[in-house]
Amino acid sequence: MSYNVAFISLGCAKNQVNCEQMMASVQAAGHTIQTDPEGADVAVVNTCGFLASACEEAIDNILEMAELKKAGKLKKLLVTGCMAQRYQADVLGELPEVDGILGTGSYGEIVAAIDEVMTGGFRPCRLGNIHTAEQGGARILSTPPWYAYLRIAEGCDNHCAYCVIPSLRGKYRSRPLEELLDEAAELASAGVQELLVIAQDITRYGTDLNGEHQLAKLLRQLCKLDFHWIRLHYLYPDEITEELIDVIAAEPKIVKYLDIPIQHCNDGILKAMNRRDTKAELLALFEKLRARIPGLVLRTSLITGLPGEGAAEFEELCQFLREVRIERAGVFPFSPEEGTRAAQMEHVDMDEAKRRSELAVDVQSDIIDAYNESVLGLEREVLCEGFDAQAQMYAGRSYAESPDIDGHIYFTADEAVEPGTFVIVRLTGVMDGELTGEAVE
Repeated sequence: MSYNVAFISLGCAKNQVNCEQMMASVQAAGHTIQTDPEGADVAVVNTCGFLASACEEAIDNILEMAELKKAGKLKKLLVTGCMAQRYQADVLGELPEVDGILGTGSYGEIVAAIDEVMTGGFRPCRLGNIHTAEQGGARILSTPPWYAYLRIAEGCDNHCAYCVIPSLRGKYRSRPLEELLDEAAELASAGVQELLVIAQDITRYGTDLNGEHQLAKLLRQLCKLDFHWIRLHYLYPDEITEELIDVIAAEPKIVKYLDIPIQHCNDGILKAMNRRDTKAELLALFEKLRARIPGLVLRTSLITGLPGEGAAEFEELCQFLREVRIERAGVFPFSPEEGTRAAQMEHVDMDEAKRRSELAVDVQSDIIDAYNESVLGLEREVLCEGFDAQAQMYAGRSYAESPDIDGHIYFTADEAVEPGTFVIVRLTGVMDGELTGEAVE
């Protein structure tokens, strides 16, 4: 039997890659992928379970699908991914509308699970080994055709005290170099212009295979392929090698934009959270990166209200931001996640953590405003992503903006600009915190 299957993917880009692989498996089995869950035989909600807020979003989506089932507009509902892995008993026990779940070790069993719910009246609960699950496989890209993600590893061995990822995704495992190069070559052949290299921690790539850092080696090979830009996401600060810095600085295809989550800068908090760096080391790293990579734009992630953070430690974090002037930062209030060591430690209440996150965002806004002012008058290469009807301008991204997290550059042009093409834009102004400009002939 052939079925119509709809997919909803929540959470991070790594989760999105899993969803793309499931879509390819389902299509290869003879089923049809449809974008709208209404009218589908099966809807698959691929969940994030990293934070309580992500679980709430997942439950909202599941309940929305449950309403479609109740109205007779959807036959079956499968839940996959991190929340299914983390709260399997709760999902099955408290959400009777869910017809089956697949954990993060069982994405490859999606076709069997669809057959089970459609034909057997089973309620599959497939929870394969999260440490050995297959990582590769065909994908149906769900990103716009001009960019795609290349996930180079799965899992994490860092075991930060606030984080549940190792228990959801397993131990760190790098994918073989040749397998990655084959997948990347396929993406380049499909017309992908911007390749985003992702993993929970890309700097550790290869160390589990032979003890050596191999990210620099991988990047040199990727730069030989027909990509215009290669972007790097999630570099762990103390794993950034001299060789890696040299490659990033020397290779014109690697955009001078690095996403280095630090979470905090206070030495006591970093140690309590099982981070392996100190404030002095972070300051030295950022200074070295800026000196070696001209035009570098930095992104980081920060958590306010972590155990050990009082008023003085929070002010230290704000002062650190002002000093380093990190251009992009995601700021999150501490969420005491069940099953983590940090949840057992004394910390400020959620309201105070949230208040501090808003104050840190204010500090960050000043830094972004100053950065935007500093680049006015410059010309930037911009990847056009389409025409924005509300702004009545084209919208695109330069090397300094990553998809989905950093906003756009809005620009005017005398001639039509096709999505997925590169144009040179002179930056002339700022609109609601985002840069504006005009295409240069």
